[in-house]
Parts: sequence; C-alpha cells; structure tokens
Amino acid sequence: MKLSSLENLLHDNLKDLYSAENQLVKALPKMAKASSTPQLRAGFTEHLAQTRVHVQRLEQVCKQLGVNPKGKKCAAMEGLIEEGKEMMEQDAAPAVMDAGLIAAAQRVEHYEMAGYGCVRTWAEQLGHQAEAALLQKTYEEEKATDEKLSHLAKQVVNREAEEGDGVAPTSKKTGAKSKAKK
Repeated sequence: MKLSSLENLLHDNLKDLYSAENQLVKALPKMAKASSTPQLRAGFTEHLAQTRVHVQRLEQVCKQLGVNPKGKKCAAMEGLIEEGKEMMEQDAAPAVMDAGLIAAAQRVEHYEMAGYGCVRTWAEQLGHQAEAALLQKTYEEEKATDEKLSHLAKQVVNREAEEGDGVAPTSKKTGAKSKAKK
C-alpha cells in the first residue's frame, strides 16, 4: 500500500495496532504465569481481557472505515515482547522478576498509548468522529493500565525487590547500606 494520504497512514497504523494487540494477547498469559505478586498476576489477567476488547474495538473501527485489519506485523511489539521474554528467562529473585515484568509491560503500554494517540488524532482530523471516540476509549484504558502498573511498582513490588537481596535499602540520612537481619 502506498502511503499517499493521511487516510492511508491511518489505515496502515490501525493494522499495526491490530497486530500489536494480537501479539499481546499471546504474551500476557506468559507474563501472568511468570509473576509472583498476586496483584501483578491479576493485573496481567485483567489486561488480557481488556486487550481482547481492544482487538474487537479495532476490528469495529476497521470495519467502519472499510479496512482489512490483517496482513501487517508490528515489529515494534514483537521487539517489546522479546524483551519481556528475555526478562522471564533471567535467574531473578521473585520480586526482582516482577519489577522487570512491570518495566516490560510499561514499555508496551507507552508504545500503545503513542499509537492510539496518533490514530485517534488522525481519525478526528479526517472527520471519523465515531472511530476517534472508540480509539480514545482504548487510549484511556491503556493509560489507566500504565498508572496501575506504576502504583503497584511503587507501593509493593519495587520495595520488595529492593529488599530481596538481603541488603537493606540505602539510608536516606547517611547513604550507607546495612545488612538486613535474618
């Protein structure tokens, strides 16, 4: 397909997002299985259900625009998922693994937010208001997932990971580390 117009670019990027979301549907169960924190496992499972809705929503947008969403592979998502897979293959303490999984998941969320933000804006500019509204809804869900991951990381996982090596967190007053009592 020659990208000779903003409409062509919109269609091409919708196909890219469709591929990305379908790749994520396959990756999220593996991430859930690799996580040890119950809240993180539940979050990945919840996001899997939400991602399936995102696929359906993209199918709806594409149908309304007369676009076949299939036929393109999102190389960026493939790379992001590969990084997550590499994390899962590490010999890491459970909380450290979970911190790494959150980082991998947030990279995915940021990529998706960028993609949905662009296609939403193009759809609006091209007068596809109904489709733009659907794309905005997905953008907001991706952003909410990113915020949940940040909260979980800050409030639970990173703290556990910091203490996971038997070394107490750095003292704020002295900057020194002390051995944790066992």
